[in-house]
Amino acid sequence: MPLGARPVFRVSPTAKLLVISQAPGTKVHASGLPFDDASGDRLRHWMGIGREVFYDETRLNFMPMGFCYPGRLRNGGDAPPRPECAPLWHEALLRHLPQLELILLVGGYAQRRYLGKGSMTQRVRAQAPGRFLPLPHPSWRTTGWEKKNPWFGEEILPKLRAEVARLT
Repeated sequence: MPLGARPVFRVSPTAKLLVISQAPGTKVHASGLPFDDASGDRLRHWMGIGREVFYDETRLNFMPMGFCYPGRLRNGGDAPPRPECAPLWHEALLRHLPQLELILLVGGYAQRRYLGKGSMTQRVRAQAPGRFLPLPHPSWRTTGWEKKNPWFGEEILPKLRAEVARLT
């Protein structure tokens, strides 16, 4: 790991809502707060909550697929989450979260692990049954995707906001 190990996650047995995402970027690695960057601003907007609720670990938890910043790819993007992290830690942490009612699967890495193969768009559109709610990753790259898929703002975001309000 180019910046060293600094696991970024938050869990509390009282939270009813969990966000599973990819891996922290450099800003999150530096601050130690999940989604403490522009993608966090967008995710909070999608969820309809402010930073106070977002970072109240008694109400909202975070568990990435890779707990530490994985480095950069040659094309300039972040490397994928380290593959050993989720198998090693997810089940162990989930056992300590008895109140969970909803898990937001943010981005393709989390969705593939918990929902299997398929495109991110198909998984978000289909809305998995049970306690999973798949979402795209809220990076700047999603702006174009949202324009091509207006159903996301019309159908999915109201459902997301209602669930977040109910659970937090």
